[in-house]
Amino acid sequence: MRVFIAGVMQGSLTEPEVTSQDYRRTIAGLLRSTHPDAEIIDPWEIHPYAVDYSMDKARQTLLEELELASSCDVLVAYLPQASMGTALEMWHAWRAGAKIYTITPMRHNWVINLVSTKIFPNLESFAEFIRSGGLEDHG
Repeated sequence: MRVFIAGVMQGSLTEPEVTSQDYRRTIAGLLRSTHPDAEIIDPWEIHPYAVDYSMDKARQTLLEELELASSCDVLVAYLPQASMGTALEMWHAWRAGAKIYTITPMRHNWVINLVSTKIFPNLESFAEFIRSGGLEDHG
């Protein structure tokens, strides 16, 4: 099983900063504890300094990440707020047939509802789903 971790990095920040990425460790840890053979793709691990990239490097990086999202079996999206990059990743993964599990309080967002396989209000409910074997049909 190939899993892509998507989620807010810059969100609506107006400065070249990044929001906390701690959620990525939590999600990856959950996945590794229940699916040790899963291949986990985390764009933050691949490009931790992307906020400092030139526009050409940023464009190349975004296109590479969309390709990776399209190649996954499962995409886990963490969206405590809107994220244009995550929306693109979700769209590409959905069009490629991936299952999309979204962690968000934005329960009424059309895009989230249209592409998500299942929506969780918080990390705790996603963790319960994972621990109870929710991804077993993907392994």
